[in-house]
Amino acid sequence: MKKKLKENMLNKKLPSESDKLSRRDFLSLSALGLASLTILPSWKIDGVRVAPSDRVVLGFIGLGQQGCSDFVSFSQCPGVQVAACCDVDSIKRERFRRRVTAWQKKQGVAERCDMYEFYQDLLDRHDIDAIEIATPDHWHALIAIDACDAGKHVYCQKPLAYTITEGLAVQAAAHHNGVVFQMGSQQRSSAEFQQAIKLVRSKALGHIDKVYCRVGDPPKPFDLPEQPVPSNLNFNLWLGPLNNPKIHYNSDICPVVKLDPEEDEKLWGAWRWYCETGNGYPADWGAHMYDIVQAALGMDGLGPTQFIPKGYNGAEHDTMIYDNGIVMTEQPYRDGVDSQGIKFIGDKEWLQVTRGFIKCSNPKLLEEKNEKIEKGQYEVSSPHMQNFIDAIRENKEPIAPVDYGTSTNTLCCLTNIARELKRPVHWNPALLSFEGDKEAAAHRLYWYEYRRPYKLRYVDFRFNKKA
Repeated sequence: MKKKLKENMLNKKLPSESDKLSRRDFLSLSALGLASLTILPSWKIDGVRVAPSDRVVLGFIGLGQQGCSDFVSFSQCPGVQVAACCDVDSIKRERFRRRVTAWQKKQGVAERCDMYEFYQDLLDRHDIDAIEIATPDHWHALIAIDACDAGKHVYCQKPLAYTITEGLAVQAAAHHNGVVFQMGSQQRSSAEFQQAIKLVRSKALGHIDKVYCRVGDPPKPFDLPEQPVPSNLNFNLWLGPLNNPKIHYNSDICPVVKLDPEEDEKLWGAWRWYCETGNGYPADWGAHMYDIVQAALGMDGLGPTQFIPKGYNGAEHDTMIYDNGIVMTEQPYRDGVDSQGIKFIGDKEWLQVTRGFIKCSNPKLLEEKNEKIEKGQYEVSSPHMQNFIDAIRENKEPIAPVDYGTSTNTLCCLTNIARELKRPVHWNPALLSFEGDKEAAAHRLYWYEYRRPYKLRYVDFRFNKKA
């Protein structure tokens, strides 16, 4: 198995046209597909009949809280089936399998969800159309690229990657293979954020001069005490490409779950809060809130060009400046509230928006809103997942494609690079370059040397990693 892992990482070949099977071939070769076609010729969910040829078969990689939550959302999409799951933790694999087979039983379809420790084995399955990636961020790029090369459509949780280079490589792989790639930026499919984007783009607020965007603090140095690795966890595989001897196992970064009786995680994986393993709130919530700012300002695929860190020459907040003069600061978006959210400030009106909340200085601008927003619906609702499934069936671009995820990921990384360098950083989003700033280009969040035998491919597709 280790030999296969190494071969897959170092010698992965691009699929030729002759290697690609049609969806009908996938179903005909699939044990799950055969069982489903035999037992249930079509599904009828909420009065909607779904033909076997319209089903989308999923595999899940990363089975923690987010993966389980995303399964609930996907299970609400008519015509979706789950064939396999993968995680480095055997208990999480079994928990997920039980939940899937219980759902399958209720649907009246074959009860089967195969479990894998190595994600490459899941990608080798010809019956799987698409995968969902909900691993820690440092694994996103490698899995996404391998999935694209395997011809799988991809739903990847935000942020797209751990570094700028990784995000650009994933973007190149997705385009090269022509797959549907949806970012797990659910806010793009939420009514209040859609309304905010529409109002900003339509100039209803006038010319936007400033944006307040609260996301939270940057990551801190890894300081958790070392603990014995439990037998159910392949921690070496969890580390994957991370190349830092400071990182060791602690249950905070790999939250414990139990079975019989089932006991879920008591916290989100703390890997996201440490420099060595994550990008803190700028990636965790910045990938949501900055993403909406990018969409509203029409900057998808681009982004700010200047990043000024908090504290530099007395700067009160992290500051990002777009070439058109719009200034975005990382600060509270409304008085008395320090949670994540956005305030767009125009020369006519202002607008505040966060999950389950939208407010405008001119309330009449919000009168067209006719959908009630329930707080907390975003992690377990299905519109964003349904958009992904529809994009696969119709061979169209989803609402949060890889290009948008790439530019947002780059923005999140750049805020942390400026913070850690304690000085302004200039970025050219058109040339994907720091324009001669060698210190910034050498930063680990731009690119870092992977631990052997892992290797990032597609690095030279559009740019030179050391430029």
